[in-house]
Amino acid sequence: MAKKKDYKNDFLHQRFDATETDYDQRGYHLEVVLDVNQVRKFAQTAYDLGFYIVFVAGLHVRPNEGHDKGNSGLVVVYQFARYDQLYRIKARVSVPNTLEIPSISDIYQGADWHERETRDLYGVVFDGHPNMKPLLLSEEDPDFHPLLKEEKKLKSLDEISWPSEAPEVVKGEAEAETGR
Repeated sequence: MAKKKDYKNDFLHQRFDATETDYDQRGYHLEVVLDVNQVRKFAQTAYDLGFYIVFVAGLHVRPNEGHDKGNSGLVVVYQFARYDQLYRIKARVSVPNTLEIPSISDIYQGADWHERETRDLYGVVFDGHPNMKPLLLSEEDPDFHPLLKEEKKLKSLDEISWPSEAPEVVKGEAEAETGR
């Protein structure tokens, strides 16, 4: 059996902010925080290393906190994986106030509909996308983005992110939950 390759150094070598994570806790092996100007380079690197795109999605969080200073409060999340071994990467980028980030649909054709859906639901425009017309919603109301939250209901990215360590389970708690 071939040894499992660790891709962290491949991404660090390209100067991406990459952190290893506990796959059993989070469902991915590597978390990468991108600047908007790194999105295409990151996608091309992932493609060149043999990763396929799993999804592109959006989040609406409280803006102007920590990582998101000067940005819109929208975050685009990408997940990539490999066919030949269990290895997943989550990458995220804070969307600037212009609501534009570069499209990766020419690198990953599978990103086409995901980017259009994220535009419909959150209003993020993927610059360079060949067909940014609505995918799910009506063309008559281009400013309606149903997953944008009211300002008072927004949470910070830290509030909705995984804790840095797995919660400690008190002996007997797991048995009570499962009835064993």
